[in-house]
This record gives sequence, C-alpha cells and structure tokens, in this order.
Amino acid sequence: MQNNEWIDWLVRLQSLAQAGLAYGKDKYDIERFEEIRTLTVKMMASLSDLPEKKIKNLFANETGYQTPKIDTRAAIFKDEKILLVQERDGTWALPGGWCDVDQSVMENTLKEVKEEAGLDAVLDKVIAIQDRDKHNQELYAYKICKIFSLCHVTGGAFTENLETIASRYFSLDKLPVLAQAKTNEAQIQMCFAAYQTDDWKTLID
Repeated sequence: MQNNEWIDWLVRLQSLAQAGLAYGKDKYDIERFEEIRTLTVKMMASLSDLPEKKIKNLFANETGYQTPKIDTRAAIFKDEKILLVQERDGTWALPGGWCDVDQSVMENTLKEVKEEAGLDAVLDKVIAIQDRDKHNQELYAYKICKIFSLCHVTGGAFTENLETIASRYFSLDKLPVLAQAKTNEAQIQMCFAAYQTDDWKTLID
C-alpha cells in the first residue's frame, strides 16, 4: 500500500475529528474526537518521520471546520524572463507564501513580492488556482490551494532578507534548481504561457 493513500486517509480522519470537536455537544464524544485527533498526529508522525510537535502544528492546530490553506505565488516577467527568488537552502521559487489571515489574496501576493524580492508590484490577472496535491511533491499532511497571479513591477530593489538570499530573472530553457515543493517547471511553463497569451483564461483544478 502506498504512503500517499495513508496520508489521504489520515487527512480525512483528522478533518472529521476536527469537525466533531467544533460541533460536538456530548463531553464523552469530545473526548473521543480528541483521542482520534491525537492518534492521527502520532500515525502521521510515524509515517513521515517528523516530530509529533511539528505534525501537530501543521496538521492539527486549528479549530472549526477544516479548510485548505492558501499559498499565493507571483509571476513577474522582464525581457521574456521570469523572476525567481533563491531560498536559503539554495533552491529557487516564484516569490510567495502563506496567505495571512488579515490579507486578501491580492494583498498577500503583493506583500510577498515586496518581502522576498524587494519589489513594488501590481497584480494584473489570476493565472491559475491549483490543488497542490495534484502538482507538487512531496505531499503535505494538509490541503493547500495555490493561487498564481501575473504581476508587473512598478519599483523597488532586492535586498537579502530572512527568507531569500537572491533574486534573478531566468529564461524558460535555463531554469535553476527549483524548490519543487513550492514551484516546479510545469508551473513556470504555465506562467510563461499566461504571460504570452492575451486572452488567457484562469485555470482551476
């Protein structure tokens, strides 16, 4: 049996336990849902070889009905090349990250461009809304909705920061080593296609 199947089952089991904790009324049922949630964390930790504390923070730290996390990514072009930022592990990705709870998708996309690439930008259109599990490896223990947007720069300059150590434009045929969990070659190809197509229609999984 593949690990991916176990992950899918545990994600579903955790979401049911979380919903039970949110809407359950009987104190004994609440205790059972708490135990189920604890067991899913232990099983996921065993499956992934990650510490239980980290799994709990990522996988079972919310209350209420479980919904996907949102990851925003910006595609910025210059001279037929795309902007990538270099992570501290040496790999490269489109500027972006988790959508903060006090930010809209547009606000967060532009905030991440400023923080990671040092640039002021304007969002032009949404390229795609993707289910991360269908596109990126490795699989995560929680659902993620990735939103790619085409943007253009109005000013600013890169400075090294807590998250990124470099910023550079790359042609499609000379891409660096990518942070596959965040941005892969197929996603960059998609961004190039959107940039080169005037009547691009947003792709949605």
